[in-house]
Amino acid sequence: MAIINADITLGILGGGQLGRMSAMAAARLGIAVIIYSPEQDCPASYVAKETIVASYDDQDALKAFCEKTDIITYEFENIPLKTIEYIETLKANAVLPEKTLLDVSQDRIKEKTFLNEQDIQTTRWAAVRDLNDIQATATLWGSPRFILKTARFGYDGKGQIKCEAATLSDDKDLQSYLEETKGHDIIMEDFVPFTKEISIIIARDVNGKTELYGPMLNEHKNHILHKTTMPCDIAETIKDKAFSVSKTISEAISLIGVLTVEFFVCDDGTLLVNEIAPRTHNSGHWTVDACCVSQFENHVRTVCGLPVGSSKRHSDATMLNLIGDDINHIDHYLDDDCANIHLYGKKQVKKGRKMGHVTILSPKTNAY
Repeated sequence: MAIINADITLGILGGGQLGRMSAMAAARLGIAVIIYSPEQDCPASYVAKETIVASYDDQDALKAFCEKTDIITYEFENIPLKTIEYIETLKANAVLPEKTLLDVSQDRIKEKTFLNEQDIQTTRWAAVRDLNDIQATATLWGSPRFILKTARFGYDGKGQIKCEAATLSDDKDLQSYLEETKGHDIIMEDFVPFTKEISIIIARDVNGKTELYGPMLNEHKNHILHKTTMPCDIAETIKDKAFSVSKTISEAISLIGVLTVEFFVCDDGTLLVNEIAPRTHNSGHWTVDACCVSQFENHVRTVCGLPVGSSKRHSDATMLNLIGDDINHIDHYLDDDCANIHLYGKKQVKKGRKMGHVTILSPKTNAY
């Protein structure tokens, strides 16, 4: 029988909303959290035992962080790998999920290569360096449209551009993009006319037991997740395939923690992995209100050596992101008996900034 150690302290690298909600889940289990973040007044700092404010390359601060924590995890995938490697010189095997997954998910080229090596389908892709590479690849593919993305540090549509094969030579936006991204690795992805974007979140504990959330239907505005609906109206065969692929990925990297897999569903039922995230995910925020054990609690459980909890939901859910000025228009949710409001405590409203979310619950209509 697993016993929760009330003396355990969990360290979280990163202090955004994902760290905040993980810290809140840890508090329910009696687990203290220390946040490490370069930013003052980060959202997670208001719900944690302590926050260390320092850069990710500050070795003195990282040493102090390690001395105060038992287990260390991260809330987003752009934590420098060198930070993890330094921590491991001080505290062996303390960082979960382990760095191989972090390394793969930080780089789209490594990510696609890893997935294809597991016989997992992705969008057709190629690593490119310049306009000549792009033109040669476009000719080889014979596709009318494609997307260019920086291999690293792109999220919510940042670092990417859509292109038309027929106008490559005269595309001023493309020329500007290539100038701005000079020195960065670029991946070229075939444009996929998908019908749905879905995601699966899988939690896996030290004994290899897994629990899955989803599939969730995701809708975006301006490349930012706007709405997630659970359950998602898709065929059972697609659902089963999405679960199977997610388990394959988790086993290939011996996951301990939580992993998110994003998919494109095509017209013919083909399922393509778009990307993976070695962490809790925006599309799983509804689990806090609709499940007995949320994605955040399962993240804390699994990295702290506890058994993974049930992912069963008691309600159907629709999650709406509050992005930028949306935060100023939530009055009608305050009187909605089915609405659960989550604000992240961010002081400054910015265009495209995730300020909070609302989960609207309804009686459960089907069982999975």
